[in-house]
Amino acid sequence: MKITILAVGRLPRSPERDLVQTYVDRATAAGRALGLGPVEVIEVEARKPGKAAEAEVLKAHLADAHVIACDERGQARASRAFAAEVARLRDDGVRRLVFLIGGADGLDPALVAEAQGKLAFGPQTWPHALARAMLAEQVYRAVTILAGSPYHRD
Repeated sequence: MKITILAVGRLPRSPERDLVQTYVDRATAAGRALGLGPVEVIEVEARKPGKAAEAEVLKAHLADAHVIACDERGQARASRAFAAEVARLRDDGVRRLVFLIGGADGLDPALVAEAQGKLAFGPQTWPHALARAMLAEQVYRAVTILAGSPYHRD
């Protein structure tokens, strides 16, 4: 199952961008044997301002995908539950899983409503770059949990 982090905006060269890439590379390498990956990040930008315009450019990348919107009103999941959800989707035959991260104002409500799932990183507000890094890390952690690697909470 291919896993995509689809985000509005482009991260400049930065420690956060490097961290995202590190976790994406690790998840891709570790996930091959599990039928997970490759993991990729796609960055998009709208030509017009606003959530509706951002939703249009995001939709162009959602064909045949199971979509999980990162949204503050979504469900926070423990790492093991997140890993179990990824495994269930893979086992159910989902070929492409896409996580959406909106722009500075979040995702268009209509796009969130169309998503098959909603994921929150807790009640705090996170900078855009850190939200990407946290998502990439959780994808990597899910892969390692599914691979049977020791997990620090056990």
